[in-house]
Amino acid sequence: MKWITTVVVFTTTTLATLLTGGPPVAGDRQPVSTDQYRILTRQCGYADTAQARRDCRAEVGRRYVVGARSDTLDCRTYAGITVCGVIKLGEAEKKCLRTSMASGITYRRAEVECYALA
Repeated sequence: MKWITTVVVFTTTTLATLLTGGPPVAGDRQPVSTDQYRILTRQCGYADTAQARRDCRAEVGRRYVVGARSDTLDCRTYAGITVCGVIKLGEAEKKCLRTSMASGITYRRAEVECYALA
């Protein structure tokens, strides 16, 4: 039985590696256009503390690289503010988000507005 389990695990791992083009490489970064990269770095200025702004910029550098425009990058604009990707909200921003949603504003709009304006 152990032999069968070993063969199944080995075969599954080998097939998964071949079908996905190999194991993930540390440092793989998503290519984005110059404009998208600029948005990603500028939105870090909205973070609520100096440390959060530094962490945000470092994260952008780790996750993205200037290259071809990405059609899969989630960008949205509300109240003239454009952000892309995942936004990390601070406590005040989360409170603003809950209050805004309770008043009927959509999650995506409240997320952007609270991130930038709270």
